[in-house]
Order: sequence, then C-alpha cells, then structure tokens
Amino acid sequence: MSRALFSRNADLARLREEGYFVQIVGGFLVMREVPYVDAHRKVRKGTLISSLALAGDQTRPPDTHVMHFDGDYPCFADGKPIAAIAHQTAHFELGNGLTAEHAFSSKPEGGYRDYHHKMSTYASIISGPAAVIDTTLSPRPHRVIDDEEDAESVFHYVETASDRVGIGALTAKLSGHRIAIIGLGGSGSYILDMLAKTPVAEIRLFDPDEFLQHNAFRAPGAPSLDDLRDAPLKVDYFAAIYSRMHRGITAVPKAITAETIDLLEGIHFAFLSLDAGEAKAALVEWLHARGVGFVDIGMGLELGEQGLSGILRVTTSTLESRTKASQHNRIPLAGGGAGDVYASNIQVADLNALNAVLAVIKWKKLCGFYCDLEREHHSTYTLDGNMLLNEDQS
Repeated sequence: MSRALFSRNADLARLREEGYFVQIVGGFLVMREVPYVDAHRKVRKGTLISSLALAGDQTRPPDTHVMHFDGDYPCFADGKPIAAIAHQTAHFELGNGLTAEHAFSSKPEGGYRDYHHKMSTYASIISGPAAVIDTTLSPRPHRVIDDEEDAESVFHYVETASDRVGIGALTAKLSGHRIAIIGLGGSGSYILDMLAKTPVAEIRLFDPDEFLQHNAFRAPGAPSLDDLRDAPLKVDYFAAIYSRMHRGITAVPKAITAETIDLLEGIHFAFLSLDAGEAKAALVEWLHARGVGFVDIGMGLELGEQGLSGILRVTTSTLESRTKASQHNRIPLAGGGAGDVYASNIQVADLNALNAVLAVIKWKKLCGFYCDLEREHHSTYTLDGNMLLNEDQS
C-alpha cells in the first residue's frame, strides 16, 4: 500500500526522489531524521508528522497546515526558539506507535499545494539553523528505505478517519480480533456495516438464506433489481460489498448446527442476531464452554391502534457476566411465537440499525475504545418514551 501511494502520487514520489526519509504510517505522512537545534545549541534529529488526506490512492491538498513534531522544540542557531511556528506543546499520542511533543503552525498564503510543498517547507524551517552550525547537515539523508511496504493492512486503502482526529491509538485496540456475525438479517447486516470500518482481523459471516426482496428494505445499502433477481446468498451478497473495503470478510453459507458449530473455531467474539431455538441454545453453550464473549440482540414489537411499540434488547455475555445472564434468563432460547410481529419480517430498518449500533458500541466498550464506567451487560430500549435501561452492572 505504501509503495503504491508513493508511485502513484507525484508529490510523495518527489519527496523520496529528493532524498527525504519519508514513510506512510497509518494515516500519517512521516519525515524522519530532520536535523534541528535544541535550546542548548546542540544539533539533534526529530520527526515531522502530518495527517494525510487521500481520495482512494490519490493525495488531496493537505487538509490542515498544522504539523506535529517528535523532538525538543527547535531553535535558531543561537538557541532561541523559532517562535513563528509555535502552536501547541503537549504529549500527543497519535496512534500507530507515533508520538509527538509539539504541534507547529506555518501557513503560506493560499495554503499548501501538496505534500511535497508542506513537508519540505517545514523541513527547511526546522533544519535551517542546524546547517548554520554544521554545513554538512541536511534533512535529506538519502536513505535506502528497505521497509517500503507497510505491514499488510486489513483495508484495501489507508484508513485516515482515526488518525486525522487523534484516535488512532484507540482504534488500534480493535485490531487483531476475529469476529463472527451469526445471522445476517436486518440487524446482523448493520453490525457488519459497522465492523467493516474497524481494523479487526476477520469478520466471519454465518447465514444459509438467500437475500430476497423483503431483506432489501431492512438492510444497509440499496440493491439493484438485478441483484434481487439473482437471489444471492446473504453471506455472498454482503461479502462482495464489504470486501471492497475490508480484506478479512469470510462468507460461510451455513446455519449453526451441531454439525457445523466447529466452523466457529478461532473466533474471539461473536454477535448473535438469529432467532431463538435449539440451534441458538447449542451455540450459546458452545461459546460459554470456550470462554468466548458475545452480544445477543433481539427485539419484540406489537402493533397497536397508535402504531408499533416494543423493546430492543442487547445482552452481553463475558466471563464475568454470563452467570447473571443465565440466572435472569436474559438470553431467550425459545421462539417468540406467532404473536411476535417482528417474526413476520416487518420492515423496521431503523430499529434494526439501532439494535446493531447498541451492540457494536458495547463491543467497543469491552475493547476499551469507549469509556465504560457503568459496565452494564444488559440494556433495553423502549420505543415509546425513548427509554434506555441498563442492568447487570459489574
């Protein structure tokens, strides 16, 4: 990915050609070994770090003139700080292993044209005083870069959403997980939509059914008429869409039964969005036996004179909570019955999406991405009154 970006963008290629030691790390453009003078008039080397604005594999004009710097504050040759670029001094955890101690601000009239303009300008400002002390010093070390390729990313293109707003370190907590989504109905497909935007290692999809017309009205996206005519399997339909973004989508066109449950081996977490029944009971038992955490979701709806009413449920099972979940019968393992309107596939895309959102938020809490002081393991949302109730706190 890194090599492709440098080969396809003239501004990035020019930096390398001119001898700058530049790399792409996550969503950042990094320039290393930039000489500068510290407050004691000693020459040292630091690292310039810029956010990277991309449209696919093409650079855009820089979205900010601010630059981060890992090193002491740079000074003139006499040891006085270069005050003109001062912006903010703090410890910045930028993610992807990158940290910085300063943020600089130097904006030319009209802004920066491209990343060569931005990076070379800051390099000149910072390294100029070092060259006064030692004329052999340059921000262009002409290093042979052996590690041009980034570690293989789960994405087909650079994920810049996290790093540009400073939450790359939090997003990294989601990486490496192998997740199963069992049931790709309305809610399950929305869970996939959100997980595909995270750096999890694998998203394993389980569902034996076809993607039919009624599914189109309660799932993310907009299938074409030709898509519906083909009646693809749900796992194949959604895998084809989300594999455009995420490399780790695995389609398993099977229901979870006693014969197929071993297909779950290797997962770290599961989202259960399937109907209650014997298969679900066996699934829950299997997950419990292997210490695999999961979130089980569901909803119950009723049709009355004033419209639909009902409750959405998100139940989390971890090693510390599964006893409570079992004691209070939080996870339904028997069918909802003929009186359950949702069982007839009523079109409620908004509730499907909300149920999925609450489930994914809970998983992100477990990973440490979101603050979770209350540590609830059972939540219900009542449609009438917008009441969200948390129970089973740890």
